[in-house]
Amino acid sequence: MSDLLERLRTRGWRLTAQRRVVAEVLDGDHVHLTADEVHARAVSRLPEISRATVYNTLGELVTLGEVLEVATDGRAKRYDPNAHRAHQHLICSGCGAIRDVHPLGDPVAALPADQRFGFSLSGAEVTYRGLCPDCR
Repeated sequence: MSDLLERLRTRGWRLTAQRRVVAEVLDGDHVHLTADEVHARAVSRLPEISRATVYNTLGELVTLGEVLEVATDGRAKRYDPNAHRAHQHLICSGCGAIRDVHPLGDPVAALPADQRFGFSLSGAEVTYRGLCPDCR
């Protein structure tokens, strides 16, 4: 059973056939699919699943905090099932490929006190950008 499915079961989330297929499609490391990609893969497993069901299920997973929604500079949002593993993202400026990365250090601690403007920090999102080997 996938990590995401196990987390959803533990939470008592009702796993209909449609929800199960969406969770199975999202399983894995470095998975950052668009809603349309999730739908296309889900249809290959469950032909009757609708686009609306996929979008609604993704929305529920994001609201539950089980999937992260990743925005990438005007491109379609991506969905990341690694919501419970601290990581940052490396995004290709050419093709939009996304990889999870685990840099050393705490990005919150890296922000100097004089640059916090009185904010009490609760977290940081760092995005690294560049060109992947295929786009160089």
